[in-house]
Amino acid sequence: MPDAPAAYLTAIDSHAHVFSRWLNLASERRYAPSYDAPLGDYLSQLQVHGFSHGVLVQPSFLGTDNRYLLSALQTMPGQLRGVVMLEHDVERESLDEMARLGVRGVRLNLMGQTLPDLTDAGWRPLLERIGEQGWHLELHRQIADIPALVRALQPYGLDIVIDHFGRPDARRGLGQPGFAELLALGGQGKVWVKVSGIYRLEGSAEENLAFARSALCALEAHYGAQRLMWGSDWPHTQHESAVSFGTAVEQFEALGCSAQLRRALLGDTARALFGFE
Repeated sequence: MPDAPAAYLTAIDSHAHVFSRWLNLASERRYAPSYDAPLGDYLSQLQVHGFSHGVLVQPSFLGTDNRYLLSALQTMPGQLRGVVMLEHDVERESLDEMARLGVRGVRLNLMGQTLPDLTDAGWRPLLERIGEQGWHLELHRQIADIPALVRALQPYGLDIVIDHFGRPDARRGLGQPGFAELLALGGQGKVWVKVSGIYRLEGSAEENLAFARSALCALEAHYGAQRLMWGSDWPHTQHESAVSFGTAVEQFEALGCSAQLRRALLGDTARALFGFE
């Protein structure tokens, strides 16, 4: 990984989380942390591995209470950007303040949930306000459901970011339902993909890495390097005992990216999307 003073933009981690186990947790959640992941620990990981900037994503178990994330953004305003989770009726004034602090996107974490109907009128106020802010919408859901979700969002003209390769199952290969459709979305120019969470791809370590290599090659061919980005997914919730920031870096290095793709994944794409100086 790059190694340079943090005053310069050397590399961007486009996906990480910070939290405390003592915060108020969402009533409906799949997971509750038994440890803290404070900003200081995350910044130390960035420094050790040669990163200068990062993107903090609201963890699902905190729901729409973004106060901890927003406080972190205030601590390092030049080096961090944020992706929040929101209620449908959020006020424009709240969004304006979040934008001032460095928020650039809204996450829909739909893992383990009933698939929502994003064409329903109840979603319209939120989706329109996201567009008015110039923010993107980040989707976290299994690959088979991604195409339908993107189609439902298209009338709003939003930029859309897909988490963790689209959460495919490495054991099912590139031919699994949804993956060809994900590749086809690359031609529309409004979709980005995070090349992150290789260890979340359902297979063994060897299967996951082999799939990630093939998937990245296909994604680059359909999206171009400029709409792909890498994220550590620190602190690797539900995989903490087996994965570290260093592990995620090793998996990235094992992908064998070209110099051009590497520059995009670690810097150029996220710098443009999140508005880093």
